[in-house]
Amino acid sequence: MVLTYISRGAFWVLSLLVAAMSARFWVLSPEVAGEFVAYHADLRPIAFYAHVGLAPVAMALAPFQFWRGLRMRRPAVHRWMGRGYGVAVLVSGIGGLVMSVTTEAGAVAAWGFGVLAVLWLAITARAVILAVQGRIDAHRQWMIRSVALTFGGVTLRLYLPIVFATGLPFDASYSVIAWLAWVPNLIVAEMWLRRGQRSGLPTAIA
Repeated sequence: MVLTYISRGAFWVLSLLVAAMSARFWVLSPEVAGEFVAYHADLRPIAFYAHVGLAPVAMALAPFQFWRGLRMRRPAVHRWMGRGYGVAVLVSGIGGLVMSVTTEAGAVAAWGFGVLAVLWLAITARAVILAVQGRIDAHRQWMIRSVALTFGGVTLRLYLPIVFATGLPFDASYSVIAWLAWVPNLIVAEMWLRRGQRSGLPTAIA
């Protein structure tokens, strides 16, 4: 029970905190907000701002999708938040895909972020379709997968300070992080789903 509350709190705090931090791109110049990705703003501004502008929205809305009290007491609010989440993933995912194809971080990073973008779009689309069809249990399962990928934005930002603090080569480390930020998240989500547990992530953030 204690671990459940800790995991629930960590999920909410990290999601909202990183979403707020990522929103700095709304008000700061790319050079100030994130120098190492600022070149995207010059070369492909539409994709860049689509991604950095809407990814924080998806990240902030993600925890609310698993808030059981909101689903039960305010189903209309839950549905509208879900629509907002879906739109944010669509716009941000397409922007992220364009950025991954044209990134200067190397082929390994390009593939890592590119596969993430494609899966993020496809899995979220599947979750939305299932909701429209009224297949709620399946919808929740696919939403767990979608949010696991959304949470990659959080885990990425947990890895970066380690790279900076340890002095590891940034380019090589960034290529690894492009995969490490989301693959373990999706594996953990699949493990929970395959075991059919009612504890863990679905319960912890409900």
